[in-house]
Order: sequence, then structure tokens, then C-alpha cells
Amino acid sequence: MRARPVAALALAALIGIFAAPGRAPASSATATGVSGVSGASGVSGASGATGGSEVSRPAVRRSITLAWVGDIAFGESYGLPPDGLAVALAPVRSYLRSDLTMGNLETTLANGGTPKCATIDPTDCFNYEAPPIYARELKQAGFDLLNDANNHALDFGLAGRSATLAALHAAGLAYDGLAGQITRLRINGISVAVIGFAPYSWTNNLLDIPQAEQLVRAARREASLVIVIIHAGAEGASEDHVPYSTEYDYGEDRGDSRAFAHGVIDAGASLVIGSGPHVIRGIQRYHDRMIAYSLGNFASWDNLARGGTLSESAILRVTLAPDGEVLAGRWIALKLVGPGLPRYDPSGASTKLVRQLSLEDFGRQRYRIEPNGVIAPGPLG
Repeated sequence: MRARPVAALALAALIGIFAAPGRAPASSATATGVSGVSGASGVSGASGATGGSEVSRPAVRRSITLAWVGDIAFGESYGLPPDGLAVALAPVRSYLRSDLTMGNLETTLANGGTPKCATIDPTDCFNYEAPPIYARELKQAGFDLLNDANNHALDFGLAGRSATLAALHAAGLAYDGLAGQITRLRINGISVAVIGFAPYSWTNNLLDIPQAEQLVRAARREASLVIVIIHAGAEGASEDHVPYSTEYDYGEDRGDSRAFAHGVIDAGASLVIGSGPHVIRGIQRYHDRMIAYSLGNFASWDNLARGGTLSESAILRVTLAPDGEVLAGRWIALKLVGPGLPRYDPSGASTKLVRQLSLEDFGRQRYRIEPNGVIAPGPLG
């Protein structure tokens, strides 16, 4: 990848996410298949006149700013925000705004049904269901796409999953996670494909790396950018490092997230973003592509463990060029407060954490993350 001139980086900083958190230039987005999302029209180039003579301005390089958060998990049996989800997330809504804001949905959106824990020891089983209206409230909070490739997608069986996807579709939210599904979008005139993977046969299977690589190559043939979402790894406060091996939890093979992420990037993925461990993990620079292995939890209500690193959270914002080059990035530190709601953390505790984990796990294969959360797109000096 060719290095970008300093002037170009400065321009990207002005129009991208080096600025204070907020919505990036408006986008035009459409999705094909069973999910869809729509937005405002894109920003076009500009020209002007001074003193009666036309002044040409340098063309702004096309780009997409993405935002990603970790686990969103609400269960009616544990209690729900009394004023609704949109109100509960309102304090972080401005930080969520981007051309494509995504999160991992670990909740069935349905009314009733048979929970998976009905026939399993409830002390070692967790199932989450919230009202279908939560889809509309997630849209109001700023989300555009939700990942349904995770270990809670079938908490209320296939009927519950069908209800969830119907609720998302009705709210105008795109989604991913069905076996063989490639969610296709067009944003700022750039074709984008999103594919969700988890270590299960009923979704795109993270355990089958050759098949995953094949699916990424198929997506890449028709899309400039391929975004891969993974739900992988062991869970808990002690699971904040990315091993060089397969991870296991609750008797399940949770995949080799490092090998998987490297494989799909080698196959053509532009960005890999993840969740699953319920804690933050480091960010790797691999072949000039970004891998954010886990952003921990994003929002819950008395149903996920909290305290220490389990309460550290973030919003990751990344600006990509149509060829997948990282133009800019920002880590927005959050703290989960009360029953598990995200709030901006001026202390930047999770920024310190991700910087340390990235150094320990990836050495020079990492991005430079400044104390204020700005992620330098270039290689380490």
C-alpha cells in the first residue's frame, strides 16, 4: 500500500473522525436481500467563485466512516430500562453517528416463545428476549446494521430468530448472520458487503476458515469493501488477550479468532470487527488492515456481569477509502454504569486498556492509539 501524503492525511482528519465525535458526512445507503437500510443523499464535490473568477478546489477523496460497538443484550426477565431503550442510550447517541453504525445484537426481539433454558440448568444457561419495538429504538439511537451471528441468536428458537429479523427489517435496520448471507450496501457511492460469523453451523461458521475465505472472495467480487464481523473467543474478565490457538467456553469450540481474522483478510476482507469475550481486546494491524477483536459489552440491564474491565467499553470509529485503506480512526472510551448502560468516560480508561493490550498481543503489528483515542492510520514509525 502506498503511503499517503501528509496533506492528504490532514484533509482526512478535517473531514473524518479526528474531529469531535459526531455524524460523518451523510450517506446514501441501500441493502439488497432480506435486510435494508436507507439514509440521506451523499455529499458531492464543491466549487466556488471569488471576485468573479472560478476557483477550483481539490476533490475530496471518497470514504466511509464506520462505527462499531460490542454486545447489546437485554432480557425482559431481568428487567428493562423503564423509559425505553432509546432514552437509555440517548447520552451516547451523538457518538454513535456515522455512515454505517453497527453492533452485536445478543437479544431475541419477540413476544413469548420457548426459551432454550427451559430444558437446561438455569444456573449455567442464559437467554434474552426483549420487545420487538427495541428494533425501532435501536434505529432511533443511531444504529444502521445489527449482527445476529452469535450464541444468543437462537435463545428462543428459529421462530424467535425469524421474529427478530422481521422486527429489524420493519425498523429499516440491515442485519447479517444467516448462513450464506452477504449483506450488500451502497454508501457514499461505494459498494459494501458485510458478513457475520460465529462458531455455529446455523450461521456463517467461524470454525470453517476455508469456507469463510470462499464467502469473502465471493463478496469481494461485487463489493469494494468487505466488512467481516466475528463473535468469537472465551468469555470473562480474564479473557482479554488474543491467543494463538483455539478457545473453548461452556463446552463449545469458540474458534481461533487470530487465525480466522488473518485468513479472511488474506481472502480480501477490508476490516474485521469483533465481540464475544465480554471484555475489550487489542487492535491489530495485519497487512495494512485493521482487526478489532472485541469491544466488550455495549449495553445491558442487570443481565451481564459488570465491574473492572467488564465495565470498560468503547465505540470504534474507522474511516476507510474505497480500496480498504484506513484513513482515520478513533477509540471513544465508554464506561458501563448502573445496570449496564454506556456513558462517555472522560478518564479514557478503556483507551489505556486497548493501548496496553494491543502492545502486549501485537507488538509492532498495531496502530498507534493516542491517549485521546485518535488512531493513527499509518504504520508505526
